[in-house]
Amino acid sequence: MNKLQHPILMATIGAAQGLRGEVRVRSYTAEPMTLGDYGKLHAKDGRVFEILEIREAKNVVVVRFRGVNSREDAEALTGLELYVERENLSDDELDDDEFYYADLEGLDAVDETGKSYGTVSGVYDFGAGDLLELKGPGRRPALIPFSEAAVLEIDLEGGRIVIDPRAAGLIEDPDEKTSRGKPPEGER
Repeated sequence: MNKLQHPILMATIGAAQGLRGEVRVRSYTAEPMTLGDYGKLHAKDGRVFEILEIREAKNVVVVRFRGVNSREDAEALTGLELYVERENLSDDELDDDEFYYADLEGLDAVDETGKSYGTVSGVYDFGAGDLLELKGPGRRPALIPFSEAAVLEIDLEGGRIVIDPRAAGLIEDPDEKTSRGKPPEGER
């Protein structure tokens, strides 16, 4: 198996389910039951997985993969991330203002004047909302909120996103800088 050129994370395997080799899978697709519609799934180590059966559970889907026939086989897969090649995902299913997060990686982050703040190197969700990681030469990586206030425009064809550096927390607001550290008027 060749290494995927543009891997897209589709799912993470959780705990074993039952004795027949089924596993609980957290699917990152809009409709979890469509996980098998994208073709074979690939692990970073080169293993390929084909879904034989899939059914819904509470917050996950339960999957039986070809060649995984026992609880022990299933337990060995816990925590494994599964990917597809980007070209297996159809852009036809997306609305005009929709995109895959993986398509943001590599875009230049600029403000409205064209000043560069780096390149999008990752999209993360730690539970409080999505964050974009920006990396640039001579700069430490920075995380900015992926919000309408911070990201003003996404131009996939132009290879850039337009950001508001103040709303993104990359530069300080001069009004906040002067009042920082001073007690309120009546408490001096």
